[in-house]
Amino acid sequence: MSENPLRRSPLHARHVEAGAKIADFGGWEMPIEYAGGGVIAEHTAVREAVGIFDVSHLGKATVRGPGAADFVNSCLTADLGKIAPGQAQYTLCCDDVSAGVVDDLIAYLYGPDHVFLVPNAANTAEVVRRLTAAAPAGIEVVGRHESYGVVAVQGPRSAELLDRLDVPTDHDYMSFVDTHVAGAEVVACRTGYTGEHGYELVIPVEHTVQVWDALLAAGQDLGVRAAGLGARDTLRTEMGYPLHGQDLLDITPVQARSAWAVGWDKPAFWGRDVLVAERPAPRRRLTGLKATGRGIPRGAHAGARRRHRGGRGHQRNLLADPANRDRAGFAGHRRRGETRRRGRGGRTRPPAGDDCHHAAFCAFTRTLVFSATGRQKVPAGNGRGTVPVVRSLTSWNTAGAPDR
Repeated sequence: MSENPLRRSPLHARHVEAGAKIADFGGWEMPIEYAGGGVIAEHTAVREAVGIFDVSHLGKATVRGPGAADFVNSCLTADLGKIAPGQAQYTLCCDDVSAGVVDDLIAYLYGPDHVFLVPNAANTAEVVRRLTAAAPAGIEVVGRHESYGVVAVQGPRSAELLDRLDVPTDHDYMSFVDTHVAGAEVVACRTGYTGEHGYELVIPVEHTVQVWDALLAAGQDLGVRAAGLGARDTLRTEMGYPLHGQDLLDITPVQARSAWAVGWDKPAFWGRDVLVAERPAPRRRLTGLKATGRGIPRGAHAGARRRHRGGRGHQRNLLADPANRDRAGFAGHRRRGETRRRGRGGRTRPPAGDDCHHAAFCAFTRTLVFSATGRQKVPAGNGRGTVPVVRSLTSWNTAGAPDR
């Protein structure tokens, strides 16, 4: 028996009944896609109607005590002082020495003495550990990973679905309200990670099943569909939203084009000195890619040989676009003159900590769309030996927190 058995969502039985393909996702057994449709149908449902996701694997933690919000603000990158109680904020937890992204997360501000955090599943324990170690006397950091379920309701008809269950839907983006769904107390957050209008419901674990059932029953004529994490991955990739462990791995916020999530005017946060020094000229950048051919560019194939803007890059992941039968993904781009290590057989490898990572899912998505402001097309030559032409479409630079 494994020393660390996989955790299960409170909705696990519902997923099995629906014929879902289950896989390890951040240490949890989670649905990747459901029978009777798959990733394409689920992705399309979210773009055109409404889909519901079980994202109960996401972490949860509370920080309470006198000055809890100020404490969190001195640790994480974004400036909590710019939002009011009842609002949420996309932020990053960085290593203080390297400024590498430990995790990206959402902070829900209840008040000066209470912050609720939602990290990624695999990083929750580490985020809680770092905050606990830094917390002054009187401030308590508590992991609540398995105390709540989380259901994301995403799509252009998401508000219509929740209206039928008497859930408030007119609150602002990145804000939250306490409410009830199917007799259960829930927190309804105007957040998500698909790029569509959406909500995330934080539900006491014992009531998660009844809320899930109520959503599916109320939305049948709206085209509601249960969606797995495969579609969530294609949706977020289509919007240019990074995933920790894949795109945000051994990388700083500046390199990942997530500097918009950094409160540069704050006097202190983990990794600040390193980021301030790196900001004018980062050694590499994360960039969106689209392949115009049907071949799949591998990490050391297309990315490492790709030259643009005076440097080279390597592919981190790749997904496919069914509308044009193209492929879309992301690559790290390093500046000219940086050395590369030699691997076995004399093949070049990226510098330490700069290895490529392929997509966990390779399912068809809709037409590639990026929500970045100031979007720019970065020309890239067709390096010899590559199968498709790969061209950069946009950076990660967005106007505000992504709809996580």
